[in-house]
Amino acid sequence: MAIDRRREAGGGGRPLPEENGSVPGAWGGAPLLLDYDGSVLPFLGGLSGRYQRTLVLLTWIPALVIGFSKFSDSFLLDQPDFWCREADGQGNWSGTLAPIHANHSGNGSIFPPPGLPTPAGGNASECGCREWHYRIRAGLVQNVVSKWDLVCDSAWKVHIAKFSLLVGLIFGHLITGCIADWVGRRPVLLFSVIFILIFGLTVALSVNVTMFSTLRFFEGFCLAGIVLSLYALRIELCPPGHRFMITMVASFIEMAGQFLMPGLAALCRDWQVLQAVIICPFLLMLLYWAIFPESLRWLMATQQFEASKELILQLAHKNRMNTESDIKGVVPELEKEITRRPKKVCIVKVVGTRNLWKNIVVLCVNSLTGYGIHHCFAKSMMGHEVKMAITHNFYADYYTMAGIALASCLAMCPVVGFLGRRGGLLLFMILTALASLLQLGLLNLIGKYSQLPDSGMSDSVKDKFSVAFSIVGMFSSHAVGSLSVFFCAEITPTVIRGGGLGLVLASAGFGRLTAPIMELHNQKGYFLHHVIFACCTLICIICILLLPESKNQNLPENIPDGEHYTRQPLLPHKKGEQPLLLTNSELKDYSGLHDSAAVSDGISENTTANGMKSM
Repeated sequence: MAIDRRREAGGGGRPLPEENGSVPGAWGGAPLLLDYDGSVLPFLGGLSGRYQRTLVLLTWIPALVIGFSKFSDSFLLDQPDFWCREADGQGNWSGTLAPIHANHSGNGSIFPPPGLPTPAGGNASECGCREWHYRIRAGLVQNVVSKWDLVCDSAWKVHIAKFSLLVGLIFGHLITGCIADWVGRRPVLLFSVIFILIFGLTVALSVNVTMFSTLRFFEGFCLAGIVLSLYALRIELCPPGHRFMITMVASFIEMAGQFLMPGLAALCRDWQVLQAVIICPFLLMLLYWAIFPESLRWLMATQQFEASKELILQLAHKNRMNTESDIKGVVPELEKEITRRPKKVCIVKVVGTRNLWKNIVVLCVNSLTGYGIHHCFAKSMMGHEVKMAITHNFYADYYTMAGIALASCLAMCPVVGFLGRRGGLLLFMILTALASLLQLGLLNLIGKYSQLPDSGMSDSVKDKFSVAFSIVGMFSSHAVGSLSVFFCAEITPTVIRGGGLGLVLASAGFGRLTAPIMELHNQKGYFLHHVIFACCTLICIICILLLPESKNQNLPENIPDGEHYTRQPLLPHKKGEQPLLLTNSELKDYSGLHDSAAVSDGISENTTANGMKSM
């Protein structure tokens, strides 16, 4: 007899015993319990249930405070204009140094503030000053730079302080992701809230920049745990048709925090007060211990059926549902399987898979490329090559970046709704690659022609093209990074979703880390940095075609489900045209080349070796 290894995309089929040995994370439980989106979630009412809607709202509210925390560096560590008071103490200004950072021209030249004389000396003489005076542009009277005089020879400490939060986020995503798969989303969320209160409030009491940077690392670590656990809970609460919409609402709320941050800084005036105001709202999240339950989807995927039954009855009671209406028999099936031992899986198990690890790696590279090249476009627009009046206005720079991010998220909604996850990601990556290549190649060509006496081109033409390509590049690269994270959350099985999310979010953090690294090296190697990421965009375009499409698909619950996520054609085939890719019902699973002889004995005569029916 032929061995039937077919399984539906939503995880409705039962893995065979030999599959349990060849694919990590498989289990032979009831098919009904594997089909969470098709059986359990409809029984609980989906998003129509009042309690589920309340839980989704509770995952949205912290996004505003998360937005404050993520963009606090722009205010706490902004490089102000600074100048030196003369040694005679008579109040005569000797000049000002323009700090080298993202909001200035970055050429290290000396620019006096309005009403002050141009200094005659060089940078070396200015840095010998004992007492500095600052003009902070970010709405604060005092920030970290002005408090500890982090200018001239101490300017590198500012970049280390920026590293600390980003590095904390990277390590936090990696570690808390694995912990969330092992102990659950709820404990990670609540312990992260407790520790971010401790470390975040202690940051405001720092006595030196070393203490500030160290505590910011741990604050970033805890913030990563909050971001990751809320993201996973939000995805796992929603039915297939609402996942993207629910996630985008959280993104818009987070961007609202970005837009409100300048006003909050202007009200607080001092960096220590601002830091405390940003952290204190997390106190309200301590109530989540009594309000927010563990993810039911994760409990069932890890075979914790006793806790699952209790939570199902609790949800049914809160939604005022009658358990006798359980037509598909979810509760009786749970009672049959209640003696099973829990089976938890670590993200390292993905190494033994054939397809899943490739999908995760592709999305990690996409996330790294999207956030990494975003800095290249931002630097090009804000003053590395183009010098405009807007680059000397902090608020214009800040709201320009925020506005582009908002436009990108708004554009993602119809594009992803129409083209799907894979098609939308491919479109935005193509736009990013075109903007990058045109900026690198076309602008150099325009620069050569502008030097000719009869060309009729001026440098302003090159500047306008550069700004246009930078805006397009920032717009599309932001969409690439955001969509890669969401895509990875959908295709990663529930049992390792925390680890998969941790990997893709950590990759995004590495991309963001390139900005302070380039600033620390005074933008040396900026062109090569841009070229490398431009090449990565071309590689990503090819790799995106290999990804499956997750739009309107059930979330995979275990690793075999993730392995059998079908890769559909990018464009639907016409009527009567034979598809080149396998459909769900024709999908076969071969555990390895070394088993090919054993498998071939079980294949029926009317089926070819690649799983397609012979004509």
